[in-house]
Amino acid sequence: MKTVCLIGRPNTGKSSLFNRLVGEAKSIILDLPGITRDRIYGTVTYQEKSFSLIDTGGLEFDQEHFGNDILAQATFAMDEADLILFVVDGKEELTFVDYQIRDLLKKTKKEVYVVVNKLDSPEKQEEIYSFYELGFEKVFGVSATHKLGLKPLLEAITKDILVNQKEEEDVCKFCFIGRPNVGKSSLVNAILKKDRAIVSEVAGTTRDATDTKFKYHGKEYVMIDTAGMRKKGKIYESIEKYSFLRSLKAIEKSDVCVVVLDAKEGIIEHDKHIAGMAISLGKALVLCVNKWDTVASSDLELKKWKEKLKYEFQFATYAKTVFLSAKTSKRVDTLMPTIISAYENYHKEIPTSLLNQCIQSATSLHEAPSYRGRRLKIYFVRQEDNDPPKFSFSVNDKGLIHFSYERYLENQLRENFDFTGTPILFKFKNKKEE
Repeated sequence: MKTVCLIGRPNTGKSSLFNRLVGEAKSIILDLPGITRDRIYGTVTYQEKSFSLIDTGGLEFDQEHFGNDILAQATFAMDEADLILFVVDGKEELTFVDYQIRDLLKKTKKEVYVVVNKLDSPEKQEEIYSFYELGFEKVFGVSATHKLGLKPLLEAITKDILVNQKEEEDVCKFCFIGRPNVGKSSLVNAILKKDRAIVSEVAGTTRDATDTKFKYHGKEYVMIDTAGMRKKGKIYESIEKYSFLRSLKAIEKSDVCVVVLDAKEGIIEHDKHIAGMAISLGKALVLCVNKWDTVASSDLELKKWKEKLKYEFQFATYAKTVFLSAKTSKRVDTLMPTIISAYENYHKEIPTSLLNQCIQSATSLHEAPSYRGRRLKIYFVRQEDNDPPKFSFSVNDKGLIHFSYERYLENQLRENFDFTGTPILFKFKNKKEE
């Protein structure tokens, strides 16, 4: 997916532009308040074309504010981007800082669009000519606040993006996510059976998300190793902030996320938080308990671990767990079949006739509870999409849906059709609205 980065000095309206382009707060997948320079990462969709967008903090070059930290952050942001949007304030003259940022952007050799923000009326949209002196070919006048001038900008950004573009559509892409030093890189090497990734006992060795193409039983797969994801409060280094961003980006482009747990250390709250990020982005999930060679009485510990997993991951009971040791390669051969199964279920399509038979049987067996003398009626069900599977229910009144009955319907679908490893999504629509 194409990545676009917003760069500029403080108070030019970068965040306003970001929020306007992303459109919905729920599209934001990272917000780290309280850090020296906040970073927000989201996805923009325009006319069925999507791109990633990174918002950055304002650049200041005086000795008091500008140092190695902000320079490193700006460098990583620009390095990550395919296109840089240089946001300037249309209500002010160009400043010395604007020219300093211009010089920094010139050195990147990346494509740069100048976005003149705060041009709050159609007449002012033409007041962009003086900004060509920054030396960039493309200049756009916009008002993020008043939604002016965004269409030409979005058309320019998306001109080289294919509609509904899916990179390597038929290739299963999966990533390893987890805390630092749980053995993600070792798992990559164990699957590849060769040292293609750096393995170290030092936590945080992997800084970037690294894609590796390989073949398994004659079929091609893409495996993504990611940096360890620390708790927000422990993300001190500017490089690690971008490692966290890249891990989230790896989740976004994956079909299946393998959450790697440490058999020696056990389950902590952050493990669940990491799994929750994958679920919130609608990804298939596999739980992988690594370092099983460190467990003394494996049969007894296996029983304990299964009980703990059932309790701690109640929000992802559909995820299958594999127990293995990347170091000794024990049971590593169980991982790929589990990932493939989750991937297939993630893309599964159920015939409409079978789907309705299942739901009709479920409602006959157990009617929805009545509310103020009214009861939910389901007229028709169809699958709208997959990855993950999404089901649309035509009902008499969607206000009568109770979460417990929705869970019952989900369990019925899972019992009749194998959806192990994947979330399934429901949408309820009133028949009259259709």
